[in-house]
Amino acid sequence: MTEVSLQFGRFDGVAAHRAVLTRAQVKAWVGHALAAPGEIAVRIVGEDEGRALNLQYRGKDYATNVLTFDYTRTPVVVADLVLCGPVVAREAQAQGKTLQAHYAHLLVHGTLHAQGWDHETNERDALAMEAAEILLLGALGYPNPY
Repeated sequence: MTEVSLQFGRFDGVAAHRAVLTRAQVKAWVGHALAAPGEIAVRIVGEDEGRALNLQYRGKDYATNVLTFDYTRTPVVVADLVLCGPVVAREAQAQGKTLQAHYAHLLVHGTLHAQGWDHETNERDALAMEAAEILLLGALGYPNPY
């Protein structure tokens, strides 16, 4: 069983993000990436909130695309995924992806992090995580995000 909540902060252009992110769609993407039951809150924020959270929790003074706050992994995965809408939109455009496809990738990516996957520790783990993302997104009908 997967429970997903979807929240939107206030930022310029939020309507475009609301248009491609329904709760049902987000639940499908997150649920597909979960290997266990989960309770996941997804929040789409503006750059000020994204930057403040990244600075407070990672010591990095910029807004990043996705932050994962994982609280428990067993028996239920409990996590918050915070995505910075303006950053996601810029990246999607720069990478020639639709906004929806990039959100699908980042939500799968964040959900894997919530389950303990890591790409920052070593190259082998990074390659394994990329391979998992490619397979999961392919099964959802999206092309290789890399």
